[in-house]
Amino acid sequence: MAGERTKRSAEDDAPTPETQGEVPGEAPADDAPETEPAPLLTLRDGVPDVVDTPEALERACAALAAATGPVALDAERASGYRYSSRAYLIQLRRGDSGTWLVDPIPFGSRLPQLADALGDEEWILHAATQDIPCLRELGLEPRRLFDTELAGRLLGYPRVGLATLVEQILGLRMRKEHSSADWSTRPLPRPWLEYAALDVEVLVELRDHMAAELVAQGKDGWAEQEFAHLTGFRPTVRAEPWRRTSGLNKLRGRRAMGAVRELWEARDEIAQQRDVTPGRVVPDSALVAAATAMPTDRRALLRTPGFHGRGAERYANRWVAALERAREMPESDLPQRSPRPDGPPPPRAWAERDPAADRRFKAAREATKALAEEHGLPVENLVSPDPVRRVMWAPPTTREPEALAAELAAQLADLSVRPWQVDLVLDALVRAVLAGDVEPDPEPDAEADAGPTAG
Repeated sequence: MAGERTKRSAEDDAPTPETQGEVPGEAPADDAPETEPAPLLTLRDGVPDVVDTPEALERACAALAAATGPVALDAERASGYRYSSRAYLIQLRRGDSGTWLVDPIPFGSRLPQLADALGDEEWILHAATQDIPCLRELGLEPRRLFDTELAGRLLGYPRVGLATLVEQILGLRMRKEHSSADWSTRPLPRPWLEYAALDVEVLVELRDHMAAELVAQGKDGWAEQEFAHLTGFRPTVRAEPWRRTSGLNKLRGRRAMGAVRELWEARDEIAQQRDVTPGRVVPDSALVAAATAMPTDRRALLRTPGFHGRGAERYANRWVAALERAREMPESDLPQRSPRPDGPPPPRAWAERDPAADRRFKAAREATKALAEEHGLPVENLVSPDPVRRVMWAPPTTREPEALAAELAAQLADLSVRPWQVDLVLDALVRAVLAGDVEPDPEPDAEADAGPTAG
């Protein structure tokens, strides 16, 4: 679990059933029923020692390999503190082997012994897309997995943070106090280790309950396809990551945009070298302020809002050089105001650019929303919005229903829409394409309808 507060989740800090609806500063009504808090989840076997020596790793691998059943896994990163997304702690629990806390840092870039111990067994993860990349860096690759967060979405749970699911399904309350810790700290404090171990303490039990629910709802086949798809997950690589700079919309002109790009790339290089998050070098607001003021020397730069502290002063010459590059850059090399689109334009522009596509998209959006409600799951888990936009912008040319359905199904499959999703949405999307070809009746002329006016 990362320091990003996404696994146990910000939603886990939302009002509890005991406090929701209360007015701050007011006592609960006298007749309000008192709800006993759920029992606190505790470790069955106490806080395990950290595995950080070859001998300890050998014992852990032997125990995990000898145990049976799926493996509960979690990983702690140092998001918000470090540039890299590497794992600084791995938690594992399998069968009667107990919980193991493995510090991967002393073992270099790979953990082949641990990969061999896990073999082809099913992994149980919560929010698998957060942990798969950093585990893959260590040579740990899932062959099969069960994602409790994704299972919660398919089952229609309104909140799917780990602590919420554990409390709602297992009736146990989880601690939340170390969710934003810097897991690159060494040695790791004992309370942090307890917190980390609790994340896999009941993950197997949670998986078993949710697997039974999936079967009861007839969604186990959907889940199998989703989990199989997740095993190949790779994070999206952004073409122009500097465009995510906060405050970029305040800039005027392409040269200022170019200055932000040069400053962002210089900061990114520094952050990568130091292995700290870029915002700890200088904040986004400083990049935007410098791109607006365009200071020409070190002294003027350090008077720019946001350029203070060690990161600003230590690398002042690099910031000034970045701004100089932006000043001298040919107009043709400056970035465009808006990124080049990958795919169709934003749907808000469709009504003007292609009214038929706009009608198709709106019909598809309403239909998929209704289907999601019917099946009790979020619309983005029924089908991702991006492939719907793409096929509604450029659908097959045929309008013969059977041929249209076959070609739409092929388009969706090429866009990684899973077979269960295609089965559910295909008819609705066929109808949406056909509906887009029907032009609405023109609005009646109000003056003509009013008839002749009195003289």
